[in-house]
Amino acid sequence: MAVFPRRRLAAVALAATTALLVTAGCGGGDEQSGDGPVTLTVDVFGQFGYEQLYQEYMTANPDVKIVERGTGTNLDEYSPKLTQWLAAGRGAGDVVAIEEGLMVEYKANPGNFVNLLDHGAADLKGNFLEWKWNAGLTADGKQLIGLGTDVGGIAMCYRKDLFEKAGLPTERDEVSKLWPTWPDYIATGEKFAAAKTGASFLDAATNTFNTILLQTAGNSSGYSYYDTSEKLVVDSNPAVRQAYDTTMDIIDSGLSGKYGSWSEEWVSAFKQSKFATIACPAWMTGVIEANAGPTAQGKWDIARVPGNGGNWGGSHLAVPKQSKHQAKAIELAKFLTSAKGQIGAFKAKGPLPSSPQALDDPAITGATNTYFSGAPVGSIFGGGAKSLKPVYMGPKNQAVRTEVENAVRTVELGQRSPAQGWTDAVTNAKKAAAK
Repeated sequence: MAVFPRRRLAAVALAATTALLVTAGCGGGDEQSGDGPVTLTVDVFGQFGYEQLYQEYMTANPDVKIVERGTGTNLDEYSPKLTQWLAAGRGAGDVVAIEEGLMVEYKANPGNFVNLLDHGAADLKGNFLEWKWNAGLTADGKQLIGLGTDVGGIAMCYRKDLFEKAGLPTERDEVSKLWPTWPDYIATGEKFAAAKTGASFLDAATNTFNTILLQTAGNSSGYSYYDTSEKLVVDSNPAVRQAYDTTMDIIDSGLSGKYGSWSEEWVSAFKQSKFATIACPAWMTGVIEANAGPTAQGKWDIARVPGNGGNWGGSHLAVPKQSKHQAKAIELAKFLTSAKGQIGAFKAKGPLPSSPQALDDPAITGATNTYFSGAPVGSIFGGGAKSLKPVYMGPKNQAVRTEVENAVRTVELGQRSPAQGWTDAVTNAKKAAAK
């Protein structure tokens, strides 16, 4: 998941978040009592799309009951709780999701997790893209922390009805031709703004900033805030500054609706058709559908992202050592991350498989999405998935990213100039990395 890049998914899931925090005190891996089936708790964030898969697994394994916690929870809420549970030695689920931007941090304490290589996982290596498999390994290659779920892939989701209202093309191939580059995207946005549709061109500057950063880093150095030696390079990596400057151009053009990503206002903006485009990794399609609701079906479509592709998002499933049902948890994690499991999750919520076998399956290559006007999501997101270039995430990636995006946000809200925002981004990122 995601995500969701970290995947900080919609705030509409307050109830799910509350349930996650309340049940955490009980401990996801407590011993069973009685003669009933073993209960396996799965901790996730965002929208992993596992509901139907759980039912299939429980039908085939009647000795197992699966309880999921955290669906819809954003990563800023999920990650601190998982860290707390691991440190305390209790409370974590039997299977836990680890987002790509946090994997390096969790791999620093591999003793918290079962080494999946000791349980036959080595035989599964060919089921994952090579870099996705490697991302789950410790630096010495001796321990596998997690099995890969999804990868990102990036497109641009847009509202056809708002484009039509603005006098712009609405067919996805023609829309893609509008913005081969980010300056072209800005120029298109200025035309949209001039039409005065009552909607902004994009949702929030931070989403676009992260898209540009990961795209630029993937096509150049291969890292963003940290280099591969884990040195903080927020102020020396050209990819970070390039993404920042382009985002400042977007803000300066008045194209952002300024809806803070993952906030209640952001969710309401989906429902009220308040913006026309949003940077759209594969997993974002499930978020859009959940937030915009059934009345927006057929009003959304998917076009090519400006620039040259990119990857935003992806997670792994791990089994904490504190689980009292490790063997059964490992088998469940293997099932959910299998080609079949990844295809099922894609069909349910859109996360793009990290399994080459799944990516080649007709269920993916031929997939369309009715909600997004029948868009060929399999070819849009999956076509270049095997050639996606990962971006290295350092040990404090999430904390650093939060500070940089907070600085972008202050400029978006008119509280800082671009120059002041950059100074804040660098200063506060260094402080976050030093904690």
